[in-house]
Amino acid sequence: MLTPKQQELLSFIQTRLDEGGVSPSFEEMKDALDLRSKSGIHRLINALEERGFIRRLPNRARALEVLKLPDAMHRAPAPVIALKPKAAPPILIAANDVIEIPMHGRIAAGVPIEAMEGQAMLSVPAALLGAGDHYALEVSGDSMMEAGILDGDFALIQRTDVAREGQIVVALIDEAEATLKYFRREGSRVRLDPANPAYEPQIYDPRQVRIQGKLAGLLRRYN
Repeated sequence: MLTPKQQELLSFIQTRLDEGGVSPSFEEMKDALDLRSKSGIHRLINALEERGFIRRLPNRARALEVLKLPDAMHRAPAPVIALKPKAAPPILIAANDVIEIPMHGRIAAGVPIEAMEGQAMLSVPAALLGAGDHYALEVSGDSMMEAGILDGDFALIQRTDVAREGQIVVALIDEAEATLKYFRREGSRVRLDPANPAYEPQIYDPRQVRIQGKLAGLLRRYN
């Protein structure tokens, strides 16, 4: 079952596609739903994807496919929200826009992620982010340089409290020190591996480590 805002967004996209064959931009969706930021639109699109109403097309990061419409929209009299015939080609939603995600500062020893909360936002191409909530951290140091993560890069982090073997995660150690490392298990222990031979792996009791997100992408500035 969709929320009113999710259904309103789906209906607006369908209407615009039926009227002119061109999907609305994130800015137009934001204005149509009277939201304050495009990040709200990004969350609504993620929710529609998770519920199976749309999906991101493989190898087409800037397009979405509409898979179905809710029953309430099928029953509505307006023809603009009727489903296309099954033989029709997929309906594509252009998503060549940017969204804003919270910028939590530099990831540094002694600073939990929660302490980095602030008002700053970072504009990110929507194509770089998948489902879920995200935030950004500015990388400090060279411990992950062989993974292509350099000092001054912006790490785009998907919020999660679980991680799989080999993922690059933001881990909070002893509720005090935040670090960006590869997540591994070593017997009953947790090992956080750097991507630089100049640094040693860090091994902890699982109770000392709290996962706060996993790496979803990178942004880099060239001066």
